[in-house]
Amino acid sequence: MIDALHQLFRERFGAAPALLARAPGRVNLIGEHTDYNDGFVLPCAISRQTMVAARRRDDRQVRIVAGDLGGATTTFSLAGPITPDSAAPWSNYVRGVADGLLEAGLELSGADLAIIGDMPQGAGLSSSAALENAAGLALAALAGQPDFDRSRLALIGQRAEHRFAGCQCGIMDQLVSARAIAGAALLIDCRSLDCTPVTLPADLAVMIVHSGIERGLVDGEYNLRRQQCEAAAQHFGVAALRDLAELPAAGGLDPVAYARARHVVGENTRTLAAAQALAAGDLARLGVLMAESHAAMRDDFEITLPAIDGLVALLQDAIGSAGGARMTGGGFGGAVVALLPAEQVERVRAAVLAGYRTPAGGPPLVMVETPAAGASLI
Repeated sequence: MIDALHQLFRERFGAAPALLARAPGRVNLIGEHTDYNDGFVLPCAISRQTMVAARRRDDRQVRIVAGDLGGATTTFSLAGPITPDSAAPWSNYVRGVADGLLEAGLELSGADLAIIGDMPQGAGLSSSAALENAAGLALAALAGQPDFDRSRLALIGQRAEHRFAGCQCGIMDQLVSARAIAGAALLIDCRSLDCTPVTLPADLAVMIVHSGIERGLVDGEYNLRRQQCEAAAQHFGVAALRDLAELPAAGGLDPVAYARARHVVGENTRTLAAAQALAAGDLARLGVLMAESHAAMRDDFEITLPAIDGLVALLQDAIGSAGGARMTGGGFGGAVVALLPAEQVERVRAAVLAGYRTPAGGPPLVMVETPAAGASLI
C-alpha cells in the first residue's frame, strides 16, 4: 500500500509527499449502540487501514485524490466556510476534519492529499473513522502538531460525521481507531473517554466475516435509534441510558423505545462482563455474552437481518462453547465477528465457506485479525 500511495501521489501532484499517516479500521467485540448513550464498548483495531500521503500548500487550497475510487479528485478552500459536497460525498469526512481542526485553532495553510485503503466497503469496519483520523493526523502534522492529542483527533472526527456526513454517531469508532493498542481490545467509557486495554489471550483468534450485505447508516434508521434512546432516557429522568443500572418498569413509555432501552441497559452490563471474561480467557462465558448481545440486537434493537442471524448461528454452531459470534457494527448488514481458539480457525472458516453465500451468490470474505495499533505517522 505504501508504494501504491507514493505512486498515486506522484502521478497526481508531480512530487513526493512530505509525510504519510495511517489509521486502522475497527471491529467491535461487544457493546453495540451504547456509545452515544454514554455507555461502554469493547472494540479493537484491525490491520485493515486507510493511509494518507500529504504535502503542504501555501495557498489555502486542499486538493485530494482517492485511489480507491478510481483516482477521483476534489478541491476545497480553507479561506472561506467549508461545506459538504454532495458531488463528492466521500470527501466530506476530510472536509469535516479540516473544518474541525481550524475550529480547534490549528493553522492550516493548505495541502495535497492522496488516500488509499484496504478495507472492504460496506462491512461496517469503520472506514470513515479511519479516513477521518488518517487525514486529521496528516493535516495536524503539516500544521506542526505531529503529536496532536488522539482523543481530540477522535472528537474532531465524530464532529465531522455529525456535521458533514449526517450520521449522529457515538465516539467509539473514532476513538479506538485513534488510540488502539496492538494486541489488545479497548474497554472504552464513552462518557469519560477513558480507555482500558484488555489484552487478548495469545491463542485467541478474531474472525470477521463480511456478509456481503452492504449497510448504510445515513438512511434514518441509525439516527432514529438514537432519538428513541434519548426519549427513553428523558422518560426515566436520566442524562443518558448509561445511568440506569437496571431498567425500570415502562411506566407509559412507548413499547418500541422501551425495547431500545432494554438493549442498551443490558448491553452495558454485558460489555463490562465481557471485558472481565476476555481478560480471564473465559471463552465459554464470552460466548454466552456475545449470544445474548446478538439476540438483543435482533429482538429489542431490531438492527439485524435474517441472513446475518443465519450467519451468526452458523458460526456459533461451528465454534461450539469455546467462543462466540455476533453481528458487529451499526446494523442492517455488514459483518459478523467471532472469537474462537486459534487452532479452530481453519475448521470454522471451512464451515462458513461451505454454509454461507452472499446475496451475489459468492463466498463471503473471511478475515482473521490481530488487534492493531491506533493512528500514527509512518
